[in-house]
Amino acid sequence: MPLTPKNMVKLLKKNGFTEFRQDGSHLVMVNADTRRKTIVPMHNKDLAKGTEQAILKQAGLK
Repeated sequence: MPLTPKNMVKLLKKNGFTEFRQDGSHLVMVNADTRRKTIVPMHNKDLAKGTEQAILKQAGLK
């Protein structure tokens, strides 16, 4: 089941990420410990499977 952007943000926050800034409809999140950065598109629809996988890969969670 695809994640919504809100659920992705919750998952990233549980793994040490914080909201860094928002540029339009894209939220930039950063992990201070690992210095990893990822961008979450904040739309009302579910994230596409490839987008979801890319965010998890950038975050080091996959």
